[in-house]
Amino acid sequence: MSATVETNVRPDPDPELVAIADYVDGMKIDSKEAYDTARNCLIDTLGCGFLALRFPECTKHLGPIVPGTVVPNGARVPGTQLVLDPVKAAWDIGAMIRWLDFNDTWLAAEWGHPSDNLGGILAVADWMSREAVAANREPLTMRDVLTAMIKAHEIQGCLALENSFNRVGLDHVLLVRVASTAVVAKLLGANRDQIIDALSHAWVDGSALRTYRHAPNAGPRKSWAAGDATSRAVRLAMLVMKGEIGYPSALSAKTWGFYDVSFKGQKFKFQRDYGSYVMEQVLFKISFPAEFHAQTAVEAAVSLHPEVAGRLDDIERIELTTHESAIRIISKEGQLNNPADRDHCLQYMTAIGLLKGDLVAEDYEDDVAADPRVDALREKMVVIEDERYSREYHEPEKRSIANAIQVFFKDGSKTEKVAVEYPIGHRRRREEGIPVLEQKFKGALATRFPAKRVEKIFALCKDQKKLEAMPVNEFVDMFVI
Repeated sequence: MSATVETNVRPDPDPELVAIADYVDGMKIDSKEAYDTARNCLIDTLGCGFLALRFPECTKHLGPIVPGTVVPNGARVPGTQLVLDPVKAAWDIGAMIRWLDFNDTWLAAEWGHPSDNLGGILAVADWMSREAVAANREPLTMRDVLTAMIKAHEIQGCLALENSFNRVGLDHVLLVRVASTAVVAKLLGANRDQIIDALSHAWVDGSALRTYRHAPNAGPRKSWAAGDATSRAVRLAMLVMKGEIGYPSALSAKTWGFYDVSFKGQKFKFQRDYGSYVMEQVLFKISFPAEFHAQTAVEAAVSLHPEVAGRLDDIERIELTTHESAIRIISKEGQLNNPADRDHCLQYMTAIGLLKGDLVAEDYEDDVAADPRVDALREKMVVIEDERYSREYHEPEKRSIANAIQVFFKDGSKTEKVAVEYPIGHRRRREEGIPVLEQKFKGALATRFPAKRVEKIFALCKDQKKLEAMPVNEFVDMFVI
């Protein structure tokens, strides 16, 4: 019997890698809506990070890996005094952004939070700008940052449209690493071939498992996993810029490629070409720091609070009508062990909305969870799938995230069935949502900066033209405390 001999001829790069590289390297974004939305995404994302800095469980992770490390022309971590190398700065910014589960969201076959990529984008753009100024060269501008954001959103979001990584047990932060790698490589000066090489490393890295997002293992790693992913992207891009070669069939290689190892042998499917669709359609978490599949459930619960809060003991059952993704990802019964467990529990978030008429980050802490009324409400909840909700969740022209709540009392009376199909952060509610988003940002700024600085930053961030023209290092300096 003759032995099988492997062919050692390096193939052309996988077309999926080439398509991303061509998009990042060559496509000009000309959508005014995309840039305007990216500006709002920028301020919202930074604001989420500032709110997270109030929590010691977040801040204990920030700072240099080796205490006392000094980095000349290092990247600043907004809202702090930290000056770090761009790899660790990306980690810190990314962790801050994601900590409270309050930044933007993309829901499709896969879901995720495309603004997680800002960790790598802002850290690298800031560091490069400071290096440029020190060498009497022109720094990058915030227009460059917004362009990188639009493209990172598009890469992550288009990969997610038709490809469910969660169904094979993989975590969506893989897509953060892939998207960040591509746009960060471009910021670093990579050409098309170098972007392809860097992307191949991002896929060869494989993926984190979703273990830390699901019962019985849900825990705080989900709050720093995206920071870790965008940081790894910076490291991979920098390696390629030093001359590290790529692996052209990282996806398609028989037996050893990503498709065979991690995706059950299936190739990725694509619904559309890369453009600016995802940034234009992205979902903002404006009202509640909650996993996005529950946003409309909490909104419905808050609207029922005045009718229900005084009759808690009279409740017989609570019907929560939702979509398949919410049931599969965040519907939980039994004990919830920590804040990360609670902010991924549909029933817990709904109970808080009914009980308090609001939901804030502090409501996931142990003292609030210890209120016996919370679990009493959870135990009365019946979760039902509406097939229309599940179907319209995936329809490109709707992309709803619908939930409905109806409360039934022991005396036979009941509330109306309150349905909310599109959250306030949806594109269909932009006119209503953006003023609330801006107030969310101002409130977040006020937790870190004096009033005059808040007004100066806010005025700048409202001015698209002025913001885009500003050097990145000067923008970031406004957020140093």
